[in-house]
Amino acid sequence: MQEMRVVLSTYGSRGDVQPLAGLAVRLRELGAQARVCAPPDEEFAQRLAAVGVELVPVGDPVRPLVSGPRPGPEGFSRRVTALLAQFHAAVLAEAEPDGVVVATGLFPAVAGAQSAAEQLGARFAYVALQPTMLPSPYHRPIEFPRHPYPPEVTDHRELWELNSGAMNALFGKEVNAHRASIGLPTVENMRDHAFTDRPWLATDPLLSPWQPFAEREIVQTGAWLLPDERPLPADLSAFLEAGEPPVYVGFGSMPMHGAPDAARVAVEAVRAQGRRLVLARGWADLAVADGGDDCFVVGEVNQQALFPRVAAVVHHGGAGTTTAATLAGVPQVVVPQIVDQPYWAERVAELGIGVAHDGPHPTVDSLSAALRRALTPETAVRAAAVAGEIRTDGTTVAARLLLGDAALN
Repeated sequence: MQEMRVVLSTYGSRGDVQPLAGLAVRLRELGAQARVCAPPDEEFAQRLAAVGVELVPVGDPVRPLVSGPRPGPEGFSRRVTALLAQFHAAVLAEAEPDGVVVATGLFPAVAGAQSAAEQLGARFAYVALQPTMLPSPYHRPIEFPRHPYPPEVTDHRELWELNSGAMNALFGKEVNAHRASIGLPTVENMRDHAFTDRPWLATDPLLSPWQPFAEREIVQTGAWLLPDERPLPADLSAFLEAGEPPVYVGFGSMPMHGAPDAARVAVEAVRAQGRRLVLARGWADLAVADGGDDCFVVGEVNQQALFPRVAAVVHHGGAGTTTAATLAGVPQVVVPQIVDQPYWAERVAELGIGVAHDGPHPTVDSLSAALRRALTPETAVRAAAVAGEIRTDGTTVAARLLLGDAALN
């Protein structure tokens, strides 16, 4: 029997790519073909190659786009049109009529992948990596740049209607032009068409519970984790062993333009607690100015191996980092920047496993105060307890649903 082919598609940062790599590994173990269509950033290619997952590079690297200025309306339209065409072409070339396409990431990439699946007659699943992408009467939608919600509107259902209108305004012209160019009918509601009647949610049910409601069915699989067997660098291991557990500070793919002194703030706030520091460079290229022997700067590192050995994790609140820190059972301080990150900060605080920093721009005083609260024995006990309740079978659940043809349109 021919192996089923599953094409996993995304355009985004590491937090968008790594979950698909985890699912691809599990699909391969269960006998399916799986490949990932994703941006050609070198770090993504290296990570996927290390676990034997085929990367189909699509579009421009993400890191320069994140670090650069935001495009104006004309530049935005060009990017939308390009992503639609690029992901349609890539997925069309890789998918098969009797296979499956799974898409997440930036909306134009999702819409392009979906149009390819529709054209082929392949099955299609949209997956959200955070619940704030999915309409619900129980939480607010994210805001799009230049499309803020009126402050007087507080009803969640009304906000989601505004969200749908914003997505139509942002993407409708380009999506329907693309669809018409390949012989597909135009659509009226961009969001609901691309996200389908039965979207998936790849988050942990405890860390990110979904409240069911009558109008929509969600398939929650659990988080898609990629097991990481890489050893820590020898010099980092030596630093960890040379004293008490340090505090980890890293902001992932956030450029931290609004907090240009984030590294100095981190160093001073951590030292104020009498702790050593592991500082992740990230896409903000953070560095320690004074070179003190109580600080260690890392690049790409195995968070699964590092986080259990630190006293606390200070981070931006990305879904992947939040899940990794929660699984490690250590306290967190979440300094949310954009999109879904305030949601994850709120969840960490609600669970009692850490602290939500007030706002995206920490000062020495504000970060010191948050760290003092996170480093209490009570928070450490709670973080360790919650870690034991987090599921690790999300990719198995998702892979079996895909291969068994369950829960798909």
